[in-house]
Amino acid sequence: MSFLRHVGKIGDRKVAIVFREVPNESHMCLVVFTDTLNRHIHDPMMKCIESDIGQSSQNLADALNRTHTQDGKYILQVLHGQGMLKKVQTETVVVTPNASTRIKLSELNKILDEMEQGEAAVKRLAEIDGNRGMQSTESLAKNMRDRSTPPVVEAADGLLSDNLLAKNLRNQASKMEAEAKLLLTESQRLQQEASSLDGIAVQYASTDATPVAKKRGRPAKVKTLA
Repeated sequence: MSFLRHVGKIGDRKVAIVFREVPNESHMCLVVFTDTLNRHIHDPMMKCIESDIGQSSQNLADALNRTHTQDGKYILQVLHGQGMLKKVQTETVVVTPNASTRIKLSELNKILDEMEQGEAAVKRLAEIDGNRGMQSTESLAKNMRDRSTPPVVEAADGLLSDNLLAKNLRNQASKMEAEAKLLLTESQRLQQEASSLDGIAVQYASTDATPVAKKRGRPAKVKTLA
């Protein structure tokens, strides 16, 4: 795959970007350091990232919440339960969609937000892709020199807040519920159309029946003998 979303680095450590922005804290994101994962989580998570569902998801968390570990558990819930979701500054994350492209997540987030507002940002992103990166030489050198453990900002208990995870899950559930309602409405419409067609089929099921045209006006009076 020439262009891969949701992957990056902090220093020299690879990360999967689970949430590119934290609600109400746009300068923060949630990542997973992939070198800390065992194979039961790592392999299915990478397959999820590379899949059509993973690549089409705005946040990787949406796809991970529908993908299982090798022992049958939802990956997102396992990452949360084991404290593997790390809250870090978007400025420290370098997105690496391919071997020749590098861009800070903080800058990418700004561009993606702008893309929703007009075509100017789309042209800007195309220009960045054409230039194959937008980090300055000084910035790249700094990242190469910095081999220490990246700064990680966590919740007070060292884990992602249950309220935060619950909020994101509720948002996803709301979207799925809305889609389900639309599908249900369309299903009911198709059922009504099918029932209508069935009624027509029953009405003309007998090929020997000849339709009789109804005469307009009042019915004729029946004569009686005096």
